Amino acid sequence: MSINKFAKRYFDFKSYLLQTFGEKVYKVTIDAGFSCPNRDGSKGRGGCIYCNSLGSKHRVNDKLVTSIEKQIEEGKSFYKKSVSAKKFIAYFQTYTNTYSDLSNLKRIFYIPLSDPEIVGISIGTRPDCVDIDKLNLIESLLTDKKEIWIEYGLQTIHQKSLDFINRGHTLKDFTDAIEITKGRGIKICVHIIVGLPYETDEMIMETAKFISQLPIDAVKIHSLMLLKGTLMEDIYNREPFDFMTIEKYVQIVVDILEILPPSMVIQRLTGDGYREIFLAPEWCINKLKVLNMIENELKARDTFQGKFFGV
Repeated sequence: MSINKFAKRYFDFKSYLLQTFGEKVYKVTIDAGFSCPNRDGSKGRGGCIYCNSLGSKHRVNDKLVTSIEKQIEEGKSFYKKSVSAKKFIAYFQTYTNTYSDLSNLKRIFYIPLSDPEIVGISIGTRPDCVDIDKLNLIESLLTDKKEIWIEYGLQTIHQKSLDFINRGHTLKDFTDAIEITKGRGIKICVHIIVGLPYETDEMIMETAKFISQLPIDAVKIHSLMLLKGTLMEDIYNREPFDFMTIEKYVQIVVDILEILPPSMVIQRLTGDGYREIFLAPEWCINKLKVLNMIENELKARDTFQGKFFGV
């Protein structure tokens, strides 16, 4: 059996950071004031059906009211007080964080990279919002001491599902983005959602098998959550659909882990946060319970990440 030196049956992000930086590293989330082409009319209005329209607590009427510098200091201060943290990754999380011109992107990304306590940045974006020039800029920010991640939201490889969730991009957009990003030293993380309405187990595993063959470094597996203020809330109120049970979710996630390469970092295994706007499914709000059940299922099967990779 392949278990890493931290005794996990999957290669979690915490273990990766310990191996890379020699100590715990904590993510500080940032809202840099970006919009999204799926909200401003360039691609669509209202965003993806599961995305809340508020952005973050740092916005009022969609205007950024807390500077990036202040967000970083507040985030660092929280972890320093609670867990005596010394190293951090700045995570540009809200909306589409490459959706701007090059000069603005350069200015924004340099803010955390100039902080000696920040060992890297992570840029959450859409695969249809990168190009060669933007990736050249991001690549130019790399140093021996700073790590850069780019996080692409794929969610599913199935166009019918992408259309249903109002994603506004195609699988080809995603594969094109991977093609022009690989080989630059930028680490790539891909997001997928388990439990999308009307997707079968087979469809979910097809997405997992697809990403298992890609030149990427990490994956985030999200559980589908129904949040207040989303298009999905309206859809659900008109025509309710079933959410995946916690037992089924755990089974599927372990199935996915078994076919992913053992070197792929697992940055997330379920959704979290959003307590003030959370609606359903009820089990999804208890992240620790979900993670414990996944651990228990791995042990019960006597299995691990990568067991069936390449089979």
